[in-house]
Amino acid sequence: MTELFKLYTYTPWDGLKPDQIVEVKLLSLKSLLKSYPVIEKKFFVDLMKKLKLNENYSWFETIRRIVGPNEEDYRISSWRFIWALDMDNRMYQFLIQKTGEDNKLSKATMVALAPPELGRLISDYGSEAIQKTLNLLNNPSKLKFLIYLSPKGKSIAEEANYIPVDKRGLEKLSHFQNLMNQPNVKGNWFPTFELRCPNCNNVITGVKDFRIDFSKFTCPFCGYKRE
Repeated sequence: MTELFKLYTYTPWDGLKPDQIVEVKLLSLKSLLKSYPVIEKKFFVDLMKKLKLNENYSWFETIRRIVGPNEEDYRISSWRFIWALDMDNRMYQFLIQKTGEDNKLSKATMVALAPPELGRLISDYGSEAIQKTLNLLNNPSKLKFLIYLSPKGKSIAEEANYIPVDKRGLEKLSHFQNLMNQPNVKGNWFPTFELRCPNCNNVITGVKDFRIDFSKFTCPFCGYKRE
Protein backbone atom coordinates (compact mmCIF):
# COMPACT_ATOMS: atom_id res chain seq x y z
CA MET A 1 0.00 0.00 0.00
CA THR A 2 1.27 3.48 -0.89
CA GLU A 3 1.90 5.61 2.18
CA LEU A 4 1.73 9.36 1.71
CA PHE A 5 2.74 12.34 3.82
CA LYS A 6 1.00 15.66 3.23
CA LEU A 7 2.73 19.00 3.56
CA TYR A 8 0.71 22.23 3.87
CA THR A 9 2.66 25.38 3.13
CA TYR A 10 2.45 28.96 1.93
CA THR A 11 3.67 29.42 -1.64
CA PRO A 12 7.04 31.22 -1.99
CA TRP A 13 7.07 30.24 -5.68
CA ASP A 14 3.89 32.28 -6.18
CA GLY A 15 4.68 35.59 -4.55
CA LEU A 16 4.54 34.21 -1.00
CA LYS A 17 0.83 34.87 -0.60
CA PRO A 18 0.10 34.73 3.16
CA ASP A 19 -3.53 33.71 2.61
CA GLN A 20 -2.87 30.82 0.21
CA ILE A 21 -1.86 27.39 1.46
CA VAL A 22 -1.19 24.47 -0.86
CA GLU A 23 -1.01 20.74 -0.19
CA VAL A 24 2.01 18.75 -1.39
CA LYS A 25 1.77 14.94 -1.30
CA LEU A 26 4.96 12.93 -0.87
CA LEU A 27 5.67 9.20 -0.87
CA SER A 28 6.90 7.76 2.42
CA LEU A 29 10.49 6.46 2.24
CA LYS A 30 9.51 3.67 4.59
CA SER A 31 7.22 2.23 1.93
CA LEU A 32 10.20 2.14 -0.47
CA LEU A 33 13.14 1.18 1.75
CA LYS A 34 11.46 -0.28 4.89
CA SER A 35 13.16 2.46 6.95
CA TYR A 36 13.88 6.18 6.96
CA PRO A 37 17.39 7.08 5.72
CA VAL A 38 19.52 9.36 7.91
CA ILE A 39 21.08 12.51 6.44
CA GLU A 40 24.31 13.41 8.21
CA LYS A 41 25.08 16.80 9.74
CA LYS A 42 27.68 17.70 7.08
CA PHE A 43 24.98 17.94 4.39
CA PHE A 44 23.19 20.69 6.33
CA VAL A 45 26.40 22.52 7.20
CA ASP A 46 27.18 22.74 3.47
CA LEU A 47 23.58 23.58 2.56
CA MET A 48 23.43 26.51 5.01
CA LYS A 49 26.51 27.99 3.32
CA LYS A 50 24.96 27.58 -0.13
CA LEU A 51 21.75 29.27 1.02
CA LYS A 52 23.73 32.35 2.07
CA LEU A 53 26.02 32.59 -0.94
CA ASN A 54 23.97 31.57 -4.00
CA GLU A 55 21.13 33.46 -5.63
CA ASN A 56 19.49 30.29 -6.94
CA TYR A 57 19.19 29.00 -3.34
CA SER A 58 16.48 30.45 -1.10
CA TRP A 59 15.03 29.86 2.35
CA PHE A 60 11.49 30.63 3.55
CA GLU A 61 9.56 30.00 6.77
CA THR A 62 6.27 28.79 5.31
CA ILE A 63 5.42 25.25 6.55
CA ARG A 64 2.04 25.24 8.33
CA ARG A 65 1.10 21.58 8.76
CA ILE A 66 2.44 18.02 8.40
CA VAL A 67 0.03 15.05 8.18
CA GLY A 68 1.23 11.44 8.23
CA PRO A 69 -0.01 8.36 6.34
CA ASN A 70 -2.55 7.58 9.08
CA GLU A 71 -3.88 11.16 9.12
CA GLU A 72 -1.84 11.93 12.25
CA ASP A 73 -0.78 15.55 12.78
CA TYR A 74 2.78 16.37 13.78
CA ARG A 75 4.30 19.32 15.58
CA ILE A 76 6.04 21.15 12.77
CA SER A 77 9.05 22.65 14.57
CA SER A 78 11.48 19.91 13.46
CA TRP A 79 10.27 19.53 9.86
CA ARG A 80 11.90 20.85 6.66
CA PHE A 81 11.11 20.64 2.96
CA ILE A 82 13.60 20.80 0.08
CA TRP A 83 12.45 21.47 -3.45
CA ALA A 84 14.97 21.66 -6.30
CA LEU A 85 15.08 21.61 -10.11
CA ASP A 86 18.22 20.58 -12.00
CA MET A 87 19.45 21.78 -15.38
CA ASP A 88 17.61 18.92 -17.12
CA ASN A 89 14.31 20.02 -15.53
CA ARG A 90 14.19 17.06 -13.18
CA MET A 91 12.39 17.81 -9.92
CA TYR A 92 13.49 16.80 -6.43
CA GLN A 93 11.24 17.14 -3.39
CA PHE A 94 12.20 15.86 0.06
CA LEU A 95 10.40 16.05 3.39
CA ILE A 96 12.88 15.71 6.25
CA GLN A 97 12.70 15.75 10.04
CA LYS A 98 15.57 17.18 12.07
CA THR A 99 16.71 15.08 15.02
CA GLY A 100 18.89 17.38 17.15
CA GLU A 101 18.25 20.42 19.32
CA ASP A 102 20.18 22.64 16.93
CA ASN A 103 17.73 22.33 14.05
CA LYS A 104 19.85 24.31 11.62
CA LEU A 105 22.87 22.04 11.65
CA SER A 106 21.76 18.75 13.18
CA LYS A 107 21.39 15.56 11.20
CA ALA A 108 17.95 14.51 10.01
CA THR A 109 15.76 11.69 8.80
CA MET A 110 14.58 11.64 5.19
CA VAL A 111 10.89 10.85 5.57
CA ALA A 112 9.18 11.30 2.19
CA LEU A 113 9.83 12.38 -1.40
CA ALA A 114 8.31 13.28 -4.77
CA PRO A 115 7.84 12.93 -7.72
CA PRO A 116 7.17 9.19 -8.33
CA GLU A 117 10.10 8.94 -10.79
CA LEU A 118 12.49 9.88 -8.01
CA GLY A 119 10.86 7.28 -5.79
CA ARG A 120 11.46 4.57 -8.39
CA LEU A 121 15.11 5.61 -8.73
CA ILE A 122 15.74 5.36 -5.00
CA SER A 123 13.75 2.13 -4.75
CA ASP A 124 15.99 0.56 -7.44
CA TYR A 125 19.38 1.90 -6.30
CA GLY A 126 18.88 2.56 -2.59
CA SER A 127 21.56 4.44 -0.61
CA GLU A 128 23.70 5.00 -3.73
CA ALA A 129 20.91 7.01 -5.37
CA ILE A 130 20.27 8.95 -2.15
CA GLN A 131 23.94 9.91 -1.80
CA LYS A 132 24.21 11.09 -5.40
CA THR A 133 21.02 13.12 -5.04
CA LEU A 134 22.26 14.81 -1.85
CA ASN A 135 25.54 15.69 -3.58
CA LEU A 136 23.54 17.21 -6.43
CA LEU A 137 21.47 19.33 -4.04
CA ASN A 138 24.66 20.88 -2.67
CA ASN A 139 25.98 21.76 -6.14
CA PRO A 140 24.61 25.19 -7.23
CA SER A 141 26.09 24.94 -10.72
CA LYS A 142 23.88 21.92 -11.49
CA LEU A 143 20.61 23.37 -10.19
CA LYS A 144 18.24 25.96 -11.62
CA PHE A 145 16.97 26.56 -8.09
CA LEU A 146 16.71 25.09 -4.61
CA ILE A 147 14.06 26.20 -2.12
CA TYR A 148 14.43 25.28 1.55
CA LEU A 149 11.26 25.58 3.62
CA SER A 150 11.07 25.62 7.41
CA PRO A 151 8.11 26.01 9.83
CA LYS A 152 6.23 29.22 10.51
CA GLY A 153 4.96 29.28 14.10
CA LYS A 154 2.69 26.52 15.32
CA SER A 155 0.93 24.18 12.90
CA ILE A 156 -2.64 24.88 11.82
CA ALA A 157 -3.78 21.85 13.83
CA GLU A 158 -2.01 23.06 17.01
CA GLU A 159 -3.48 26.54 16.68
CA ALA A 160 -6.98 25.10 16.27
CA ASN A 161 -6.69 23.34 19.65
CA TYR A 162 -4.92 26.16 21.47
CA ILE A 163 -7.04 28.60 23.53
CA PRO A 164 -4.92 30.93 25.70
CA VAL A 165 -6.36 31.35 29.21
CA ASP A 166 -4.62 33.61 31.73
CA LYS A 167 -4.87 33.30 35.52
CA ARG A 168 -7.83 35.68 35.76
CA GLY A 169 -9.62 33.76 33.00
CA LEU A 170 -9.14 30.50 34.89
CA GLU A 171 -10.55 32.08 38.07
CA LYS A 172 -13.65 33.25 36.18
CA LEU A 173 -14.07 29.82 34.62
CA SER A 174 -13.88 28.21 38.08
CA HIS A 175 -16.46 30.66 39.45
CA PHE A 176 -18.91 29.94 36.63
CA GLN A 177 -18.42 26.20 37.12
CA ASN A 178 -19.27 26.56 40.82
CA LEU A 179 -22.46 28.45 39.94
CA MET A 180 -23.49 25.70 37.55
CA ASN A 181 -23.05 23.11 40.32
CA GLN A 182 -25.24 25.07 42.78
CA PRO A 183 -28.78 25.24 41.32
CA ASN A 184 -31.49 27.30 42.94
CA VAL A 185 -34.94 26.03 44.00
CA LYS A 186 -36.15 25.67 40.41
CA GLY A 187 -33.03 23.82 39.30
CA ASN A 188 -31.58 26.68 37.27
CA TRP A 189 -28.11 27.96 37.89
CA PHE A 190 -29.05 31.54 36.95
CA PRO A 191 -30.90 33.29 39.83
CA THR A 192 -34.51 34.39 39.33
CA PHE A 193 -35.95 37.77 40.26
CA GLU A 194 -39.52 36.78 41.21
CA LEU A 195 -41.20 38.62 44.10
CA ARG A 196 -41.89 36.29 47.07
CA CYS A 197 -43.71 36.60 50.38
CA PRO A 198 -41.18 36.97 53.23
CA ASN A 199 -43.29 34.58 55.36
CA CYS A 200 -44.55 31.71 53.14
CA ASN A 201 -42.14 32.20 50.22
CA ASN A 202 -44.92 32.00 47.60
CA VAL A 203 -44.39 33.94 44.37
CA ILE A 204 -46.47 37.12 44.19
CA THR A 205 -47.82 37.30 40.64
CA GLY A 206 -49.29 40.25 38.80
CA VAL A 207 -46.75 42.71 40.19
CA LYS A 208 -44.80 44.56 37.50
CA ASP A 209 -43.09 47.17 39.65
CA PHE A 210 -39.81 45.76 41.03
CA ARG A 211 -39.70 48.68 43.47
CA ILE A 212 -42.74 47.50 45.43
CA ASP A 213 -42.93 48.93 48.94
CA PHE A 214 -42.84 45.97 51.38
CA SER A 215 -43.31 48.28 54.36
CA LYS A 216 -47.09 47.96 53.69
CA PHE A 217 -47.77 44.48 52.40
CA THR A 218 -50.43 41.74 52.71
CA CYS A 219 -49.76 38.27 51.29
CA PRO A 220 -52.76 36.86 49.35
CA PHE A 221 -51.72 33.26 50.31
CA CYS A 222 -51.01 33.29 54.04
CA GLY A 223 -52.41 36.67 55.05
CA TYR A 224 -49.07 37.88 56.33
CA LYS A 225 -49.17 41.63 56.96
CA ARG A 226 -46.40 44.11 57.38
CA GLU A 227 -47.50 47.58 58.68
